[in-house]
Amino acid sequence: MEHLTKDTFLSKVFNYEQNKDWKYEGDLPCLIDFYADWCQPCKMVAPILEDLSKEYAGKIHIYKVDTEDQVELSSVFGIRSIPSLLFCPKEGQPQMAMGALPKESLRQAINEVLLKQ
Repeated sequence: MEHLTKDTFLSKVFNYEQNKDWKYEGDLPCLIDFYADWCQPCKMVAPILEDLSKEYAGKIHIYKVDTEDQVELSSVFGIRSIPSLLFCPKEGQPQMAMGALPKESLRQAINEVLLKQ
């Protein structure tokens, strides 16, 4: 799983400096985990996302954004609580989910929002 900085976020997800309206830049749909090292629920979600990144390899990207390190990215998306998970389909608007979701809920959201199954 790749950790995004502002630069990689602009090129792989959404160039909010150039576009006011959402325009997804990625080649595959993605799920972005906004987290912090001190956040206990984030630590519960991390291994689940690791598993899902293997399960959906080649179908979606799973990225992580450290909200302590990447303050600007957090503020662009109005992240107030963590973990916050941003689901970005190739077409259409992204959707945000808050909190530590169980694997089955994440799998369902990936299938419905990202892969449109």
